[in-house]
Amino acid sequence: MKQNNRLRTIRSTALGALAASLLSVSLAQAQIPNKTLVYCSEGSPAGFDPAQYTTGTDFTANTFTVYNRLVEFERGGTKVEPGLAEKWDISADGKTYTFHLRHGVKFQTTSFFKPAREFTADDVIFTFQRMLDSNQPFRKAYPVQFPYFTDMGLDKLITKVEKTDPYTVVFTLKEVNAPFIQNLAMEYASILSAEYADQLLKAGKAADINQKPVGTGPFIFRSYTKDATIRFDGNPEYWKPGAVKLSKLIFSITPDPGVRVQKLKRDECQVMSYPRPADIAALKADAKIAMPSQPGFNLGYLSYNVTHKPVDKLEVRQALDMAINKKAIIDSVYQGAGQAATNPMPPTQWSYDKNLKSASYDPAKAKALLAKAGFPNGFDISLWAMPVQRAYNPNARLMAEMIQADWAKIGVRAKIVTYEWGEYIKRAHAGEDDAMLIGWTGDNGDPDNWLGTLLGCDAMNGNNFSKWCHKPFDTLVQKGRETSDQAQRTKFYIEAQQIFAQQLPFSPIAHSTVYQPVSKKVTDMRIEPLGYARFDGVGLQ
Repeated sequence: MKQNNRLRTIRSTALGALAASLLSVSLAQAQIPNKTLVYCSEGSPAGFDPAQYTTGTDFTANTFTVYNRLVEFERGGTKVEPGLAEKWDISADGKTYTFHLRHGVKFQTTSFFKPAREFTADDVIFTFQRMLDSNQPFRKAYPVQFPYFTDMGLDKLITKVEKTDPYTVVFTLKEVNAPFIQNLAMEYASILSAEYADQLLKAGKAADINQKPVGTGPFIFRSYTKDATIRFDGNPEYWKPGAVKLSKLIFSITPDPGVRVQKLKRDECQVMSYPRPADIAALKADAKIAMPSQPGFNLGYLSYNVTHKPVDKLEVRQALDMAINKKAIIDSVYQGAGQAATNPMPPTQWSYDKNLKSASYDPAKAKALLAKAGFPNGFDISLWAMPVQRAYNPNARLMAEMIQADWAKIGVRAKIVTYEWGEYIKRAHAGEDDAMLIGWTGDNGDPDNWLGTLLGCDAMNGNNFSKWCHKPFDTLVQKGRETSDQAQRTKFYIEAQQIFAQQLPFSPIAHSTVYQPVSKKVTDMRIEPLGYARFDGVGLQ
């Protein structure tokens, strides 16, 4: 009889636990309102493995939907807050960072992966060892480049990553690195599932990590139809209570900005990317659409590939720069939503040198400089124009045509070249261009993200599209990284900006104002100063 009572107790306890478990799951799922938001995005992502990519199009589609990082930027800002690490300690010498990981975080359950365990230190170790160690088995099975990681010199900076227990990870650095925590909040540092990677490796399908992503983030990847749609479901087990307010998130890939506007007006999408300057007035006039804006933390520029003749000559670069009527470009391309750029960073970035001046528009002087450089009759050059709109350049084709016309006045014959966006970036990394239109939106609020990432010697095969490695400049950038005092860092960065202005590896063109058109039904959509869109915390009325 006692045994039967005990059995009944065990059964009722088990049933109670099961009911509680089912209730907690249903409550978690019930917390996500049954709402579908459609985002009209400007382009197709190149893939879903954040460590491989450098564009906002990719990051919006993967980093801030599927994944989390140890530390994260607050929504709508550049302040770093805890992510998968609840807290961290920094050693007295500034070279050891100890991260204390969050307990109870679940990786997403998908049609292609069902996790057997929660997030632990093993996942952090896998994520970083893959980038650090060229002999790591997963990397050997799926060999790819990690441009951000190497551009910032992190492959040389991080000497080891170790777990001291399942919820503690220690990073040891070769030297002090002032922006290290900011850098760890960036997209490349998104934490992958080591268990999922092992499954892919055993199945001989390592490359699937780029097509079928699994993370701990607010949205679960469901499907991608190339150049058409990406579908996500709200994550009912997301570790941030109340952050997921959409049951379905759909990216409607719409490269034509005019079509994006029409879809927004017809409520076929509720958020759109990158309106054309010409459409801003009409969008502002629509009673159903909100148009928040703010000064852009960005820079549109014209890069010169200094490994190609004749732009390897300083006088030639100076002549090409001087021949461009930048005021006309700002008037025509940005249409009142841009400011002239003189520096390799925006005015809102601390350490910006406000005394730096760019050369005035002067075709006659430019022609004389060309003659002095040995090109009295000009030369032929390729001028690459981006196929997509970006926050820093709303119409690269028009900008290229205006530069082409300006250069023709000094005898330079420019052939405009373009490719699909992913191909454009890939070929530019390979150094195929002579000159190219490109730009940058800051990633982490630190000056190193401009000077180091766009112009440092470590970045020559990455985002340093000029392929410019100038030791005096690079030494100042390195000193800035290794110094914690912001006043001292500012001195190094101002001196570096002055060297940039003397050497001119690229021509700064403009900083643009960023607009984010949204349906008035959308709640709490924020403009992200770092150039992507985020949908955690976003809801629909």
